[in-house]
Amino acid sequence: MDNILLLNCLESVLGKGKKSSSGNYAFNCPFCNHHKPKLEVKLQTNLKGENPYHCWVCNVKGLKLPTLFKKLKTPREKTLELRSILGVSPKEDLKVEHTDVQLPKDFKHLIADTSLEARRAKVYLKKRGITETELIKYNIGYASTGPYANSIIIPSYDNNYSINYFVARTMDPNASRKYDTPKCNKNEIIGFEALISWEMPIILVEGAFDAISVRRNAIPLFGKTISNALMKKLVESLVKTIYIALDRDAKKDALDHALTLTNYGKEVYWVDMDDKDPSEMGFETFTKKLHNANPLTFSDIMLLKMNI
Repeated sequence: MDNILLLNCLESVLGKGKKSSSGNYAFNCPFCNHHKPKLEVKLQTNLKGENPYHCWVCNVKGLKLPTLFKKLKTPREKTLELRSILGVSPKEDLKVEHTDVQLPKDFKHLIADTSLEARRAKVYLKKRGITETELIKYNIGYASTGPYANSIIIPSYDNNYSINYFVARTMDPNASRKYDTPKCNKNEIIGFEALISWEMPIILVEGAFDAISVRRNAIPLFGKTISNALMKKLVESLVKTIYIALDRDAKKDALDHALTLTNYGKEVYWVDMDDKDPSEMGFETFTKKLHNANPLTFSDIMLLKMNI
């Protein structure tokens, strides 16, 4: 395959490329529009017939260039030209690639942003008890335009520090829908995985703001049920102690989780939330709740289930 032909084809779609390490080329990313060339493409096709690409800012990535062109809605004739250069048949290149979660293209980092919109977002977060430390730790941002306009964006990263989920929380108090999330298979997700120590006690909570308010080793479920990926990790990891701190309306789900985890030899604590979530309670009140929690036995779980 002629790399010059491939480079010319890519530049006709992505603009002028800049040579980087290992024969790769970097382009300005059309997904996040970063001012520096952060979308890196491997021109040399590997033995699997792949040309991996990855944006180091918005985390758009994949293995096959026709898929990149499809994401960009490139004209058909340009896609056919690319396939011809790569020697790929039309049916061969689009059938197996996994669709990754990506940060919204309108996402803006809050740290060092002094715009009026950023200041407004910081005021909103400060009222929710979130300091600059949390802004940095969780890479919290916002969007002022696009489908998530007027929203705080809280990303979640996996153990490879790749984006695996995000929560968009509107700042409009009159909005009928407060939260928005990407379409993906939530059973594959472990919330805030990159920040978790699997040898220390773990606290399971419902939402991203709850996990942030707990401050230490808290995993948001992004709902009321434990994902398959998270359950598998909890069972196989060295963690011995797990606290379940879900709202009272999720008590049945919490007890089901507790029963499963105790059957695998984990020490599980039920934290009575008094119809409030951790973000409403605040760090100090929630910590007291945590210290007053008792480990659940099989009999405790059965008794609580009967009383629901």
